[in-house]
Amino acid sequence: MIQQIDYFVIAPALALALAAGLVLLLDAFLPARPRTRTGLGLVTLAGVLLSLGFVVAQAVSGGSPRSTFCVPPNLAEGEQLCSYVTDGFTLVFAGLMLVAAVVIVLLSMTELAGGAIPVGEWYFLLLCTLVGAVTLPASRDLIMLVVALELVSLPVFALTAMKRYDGRASEAAVKLFVVSVVSTAVMLFGVSLLYGISGTVFLSRLAAVFSGQAPAPGVLPPSQELPAVVTVGVVLVVAGFAFKIAAVPFHSWAADVYQGAPVPVAALLSVISKAAGFAGLILILVTGLAGQAATWAPIVAIVAALTMTAGNLLAMRQRSAVRLLAWSSVAQSGYILAPLALAATTARPDPAPAGGAISASIAYLVIYAAMNLGAFTVVMLVSRWSARNELDDYRGLVFRRPAAGIALAFCLICLAGLPPGLAGLFAKVFVFREIVGGGYGWLAVVMAVNTVIGLYYYAIWTARLFAPATTPVPRRATGTWLAMAMGLAVAAAVLFSIAPQLVLDLTTLSPSG
Repeated sequence: MIQQIDYFVIAPALALALAAGLVLLLDAFLPARPRTRTGLGLVTLAGVLLSLGFVVAQAVSGGSPRSTFCVPPNLAEGEQLCSYVTDGFTLVFAGLMLVAAVVIVLLSMTELAGGAIPVGEWYFLLLCTLVGAVTLPASRDLIMLVVALELVSLPVFALTAMKRYDGRASEAAVKLFVVSVVSTAVMLFGVSLLYGISGTVFLSRLAAVFSGQAPAPGVLPPSQELPAVVTVGVVLVVAGFAFKIAAVPFHSWAADVYQGAPVPVAALLSVISKAAGFAGLILILVTGLAGQAATWAPIVAIVAALTMTAGNLLAMRQRSAVRLLAWSSVAQSGYILAPLALAATTARPDPAPAGGAISASIAYLVIYAAMNLGAFTVVMLVSRWSARNELDDYRGLVFRRPAAGIALAFCLICLAGLPPGLAGLFAKVFVFREIVGGGYGWLAVVMAVNTVIGLYYYAIWTARLFAPATTPVPRRATGTWLAMAMGLAVAAAVLFSIAPQLVLDLTTLSPSG
């Protein structure tokens, strides 16, 4: 029986893959000129916008979830087992990552304008990363989940090291490579244990086996209880994803890699890579391992508390803007993780919606992504005249570059959760409410204390923006592409701040089987 492929379902990823091939071909045959660099950037941007258009078309079409790469009915024993599913959960994550990709492509066009970095290779690797990022939230089996996650991770090594003859970039690439290889090995070991016990790679079938609703065919007798090795597999899979999202105790690579990588790559790691990691983690926990929630929920809660605490304490000591954003990103991962521990009380193995807990995590992630992108666009601007890019370089930015200074101040206030940044305040209150309602009072206390700690370093940076400048700054044009990136990122941040309920309405979704 020939498997039928629904090309409309895979259109977003397919558009990005075709754009990646086109960029590589054009780079091989076109002369190395400034106009060629701009042209390749525009082709990349067109590919991202085309993919985003397909995501919007899928969202507008409505209806039930669509799937492809499915097991033929005569082999699936009456179940629908599919590897690729497009539903509301998939569309929200794909839309988030593609909108962020538009900003990152514009930042890349500014970064590559000097000609020191190979343009074709950069855009090809960036598009490959986006293919994995769009595919990952649609993955519904362990194999595709791991392959998509590695497709997100592997090109970033090369992107980080693209600044040739830069020692910090090379060091950052090596650290990222080593950490990613270790995390992949840990996660694959856990995945192999889960497959060995359940006899299946499909997440919906995993949920049925580990919840006791179905036997593990050919592996365990129907009456036999699941062995303790299942717990080991669950812990290893959670640990593998903890590497990807820079959660404690697998967080130490973040600051060095963010600082050594080009600013667009740091933004990619902070938003797109992190969003992909959380999409995979939500899928594997809520859709595949809902029956083992008693095992992973306490682990997620403890890791969330440690992550937000370590990230905030380390961010307080930073003088570099990029390193501060790196540790702030670690702390924000803790806030996003916290509601996932509550999915233990709401997730069901059919699979079914995990209630407000999952919605809270996704809503916080969307708001965080918008604010962080806005901050990185201003960091990119300051890096044009300050190689060190320290907090003192931002003194008086509001008076020297009013638009950039006010935009950064607004994003920092939103990340801190202070008014008038309603989006950040809304996100923290919503997460806090879910944690308290779920019975994790101690975790709510930890989050409240960490929110106060986070106020300190966000306030210190914001105060520098309004302080008198100590050194003159050369007058340089912002650049068309950088100005567009900043405008897009700040517009998203302002939109979410004006209508934070819009984010919650969009993210009241859960993955389908």
